[in-house]
Amino acid sequence: MSLAGQVALVTGASRGIGAATAKALAAAGAHVVLVARNAKDLEKIEEEIFEAGGSATIAPVDLSEADSIARLATAISGRWKALDILVINAAVLPTLTPVWQIDAREFNQALTLNVLATQALLAGFDGMLRKSQDARVIGVTSSVGATPRAYWGAYGASKAAFDNLLGSYGQEVRNTAAIRVAVVDPGATRTKMRARAYPGEDPQTVKAPEVVADRIVTLLGEQFASPHRIRVNQD
Repeated sequence: MSLAGQVALVTGASRGIGAATAKALAAAGAHVVLVARNAKDLEKIEEEIFEAGGSATIAPVDLSEADSIARLATAISGRWKALDILVINAAVLPTLTPVWQIDAREFNQALTLNVLATQALLAGFDGMLRKSQDARVIGVTSSVGATPRAYWGAYGASKAAFDNLLGSYGQEVRNTAAIRVAVVDPGATRTKMRARAYPGEDPQTVKAPEVVADRIVTLLGEQFASPHRIRVNQD
């Protein structure tokens, strides 16, 4: 499908699913705003997009910092009138541990990035999304948000809240704006986060991030009722 003329913003765009999605969106014709903390890593993805004939802009931002998202939204709205695609992908995985041993600092970091930043992104870009003729918000989640798993309590709790926020927003806008919301569970995917959670796993036994990215781009062209949820199966 063609996304020519559309503006997309992807968080966590410096690696893994975020980077693959940013490149897939650019390949489909969208101008992609790349958001992550590390400017050098973002520049690498931007260069790869340019070399492939796409267009992108980097926005090095720590989404967990106070007012960072508000500043980002102000900068983006000063350059573009509308935002057509918002992919909320950035997340942090706390140490896997029993609930009674969860580290408060790590849990707070997960809640800040995985939950509070999500709400701030929706709040900061709602106005620009409403100015699009067909805006789509895609949230990248995890199955542990819907199905509790031993030792995954901290991350699972943050993703459960993430799913709830996106689902609520999807219901709120489906009859008042041209905004559709989908939550994508990527399933087992070859990412740095996955390697940290499963250090003994052969990465070649799980799908590449590009598989998830291609499914997200395909989803953008589908007519789905908001809020919508899909799981990406093994390729």
